[in-house]
Amino acid sequence: MAVRHWRELPRIQSPWLHEEVASRMAERLHWFRDKPLSWLHWEPLMGGLQAHRQLRGLLPESACFIAAQQLTQALQATHEPPQRSWNPLQWVRGKMALVAREDTRVDMLWANMALHLEPRPLALLQRWHGQIATNGFLMFSCLGPDTVRELRAVYAQAGWPAPAHTFTDMHDWGDMLVQSGFAEPVMDMERIMLSYSSAQALLNDLRELGRNLSLDRFPAARSRAWHEQLRRAIESGFPRTADGRLLLTVEVIYGHAFKPAPRVPVSATSSLSVDDMRAMLRSGRQ
Repeated sequence: MAVRHWRELPRIQSPWLHEEVASRMAERLHWFRDKPLSWLHWEPLMGGLQAHRQLRGLLPESACFIAAQQLTQALQATHEPPQRSWNPLQWVRGKMALVAREDTRVDMLWANMALHLEPRPLALLQRWHGQIATNGFLMFSCLGPDTVRELRAVYAQAGWPAPAHTFTDMHDWGDMLVQSGFAEPVMDMERIMLSYSSAQALLNDLRELGRNLSLDRFPAARSRAWHEQLRRAIESGFPRTADGRLLLTVEVIYGHAFKPAPRVPVSATSSLSVDDMRAMLRSGRQ
């Protein structure tokens, strides 16, 4: 997303917008009657370390899992070794987040602001489906197609390649969820208007929020002269508030969906795995 010179995510602190979106996602947990007994935080650095703490507080009795590589990255981001009790992944009752393996199954998979950065989203959704237990659910958020539309207009006016790849519409996400084996997908969105005192403040913010995956992006780093041209184009081309602040649109898509019990394939010689049979029997007793 945004201008080209993306850097690594800041250590210790996740992007503020990701934390804000995660907080709004957490409010949606009240929609579910039964709280998950286990959950997997996908990409906790991207999703927000403060959000991780908030979720541990909302789900104090639930087992929390993080993929091994992601757990290591989160620990390194805090500059703290795993045994320290004040590590941010031990925020609730001193419990350490558990390492998720490929065969780990959880009641909820939480993925904040990660899906729009995935070049093969359908494969990722199918992977998430495999990590969720039967009757468990997925909660996710991502950027929608109206994000940075003001910046896109400035780039188009100047004849530059797009500043960001095209973000997927929420209806298409719903179709992909069903295609990946999920059921009852619920999608909604909101547009957040951000205001900035200057073009440089806006660009500084965008550098922390993601990366430009567009295949048509600039093939190399831009010069200082180009950067100054970009700032002038933003200052002259962006809409402003009544008091002169620059306005930028961010569209956020929220979604959740359930993993239903597997259906028995109907054929002349049908077969069913032991795990699927157990899941169907448990579902039938509920």
